[in-house]
Parts: sequence; C-alpha cells; structure tokens
Amino acid sequence: MRFDLQVIASWIEPESKVLDLGCRSGSLLDHLRQEKRIVGTGIEIDEVAAGEAIAKGLSVIHGDIYEEIEDYPDNVFDYVILSQTLQHVYEPEKLIREMLRVGKRCIVSFPNFTHIKNRFQMFFTGRAPVSKELPYEWYNTPNIRVIPITDFRRFCNQLHVPIVKEVAIATHHHDTKGLVITFLPNLFATFGIFMLGQAEW
Repeated sequence: MRFDLQVIASWIEPESKVLDLGCRSGSLLDHLRQEKRIVGTGIEIDEVAAGEAIAKGLSVIHGDIYEEIEDYPDNVFDYVILSQTLQHVYEPEKLIREMLRVGKRCIVSFPNFTHIKNRFQMFFTGRAPVSKELPYEWYNTPNIRVIPITDFRRFCNQLHVPIVKEVAIATHHHDTKGLVITFLPNLFATFGIFMLGQAEW
C-alpha cells in the first residue's frame, strides 16, 4: 500500500466507522477492514475503479462525492477520508464542511505544490511544473487547484477548523516507502496529510 495511505491507516482507531471519498479500487478500505476491523464505506466516481472495489467485497457507491455525502446523517462516521483528491475538488470549503458534518474527524491529503523541485522547474524553465506527484501538463491535468502545505493551514484557520494532527512526507505517488519531513515541510515534502476536528463555528 502507498506510503501516504499507510500513514492515514495508522491514524484510524480499530473498529471505527470510516467513509472514504474518492476511494478508487478500495485498497485503503480493504486494508483497514482486515487490519483494523473497521466498518467502511467508499464513494468513487470512476465506474471501473468502483467495480474493482465492489469485487473485493467492499461497500462502495459509484457516484459523485458531493451528491452522495449529502445523504448521510450527522456524525454517523468516526473518520471521513479524502486522500489525494482535494486538488480535483471544485468547492473545497463546502466539501470539508460536509465531511465534518457526517464525521467526527476528517483526514485530508494532497500533493504539496511548493515542493523544491516544483519551485526549481518554474524558476529555471518558466513552465508549469511536471513531476511524479503532479504528472500532467497544464492542458490535460485533472488538478484544478495547487495546494501548498502552508496555505492549507491558513485555509483551516479561516474556516475555524482545528488541525488535530498533521504530517508532511516525501514519497512518490505510488511508492510504498517514504520519509516524514519535519524540517521546512512546505519546501521539502511532496505530500501533506492532515486530520481535522469539528469546526468551531
């Protein structure tokens, strides 16, 4: 399993109720079901990936996360996970509020756009960066947002959403190994992972 998913899995308490938004083929949910005995549900818009998750015996809905999450009552989950999907989201504030409505905690991870390699690419070439974490050109990328770790902290502060736990890591998108970055994470980390608590409205 990818290193970022290993970190997320380590934060989940055994026998929790978990909702995984954009769960793809369900590798995280499957791992948590086997190792942590969680009760898990996933939502995935890609029909093929959702089918693969369902074939594993997982409870996965093929649909849009914005529409499907509205059907859940308040505080029905212990954790709601949005792993490496935030950069594709049109209304991040609305989605995170919904995540914290249906879950007691939410976990969000995303590629750190201000990683040093991206900065060097922009500085020396004057072009939009392309990397293993951000592998697309500007004209064919599904990413509609660029998210620095520092800006995500500011975003949470503006929403009055407490950051319960955070870690910055250096790893490539599909790697099973990586490093935790504690020195200048906004510069040296490739991904940020945050656990958020209930908003202080």
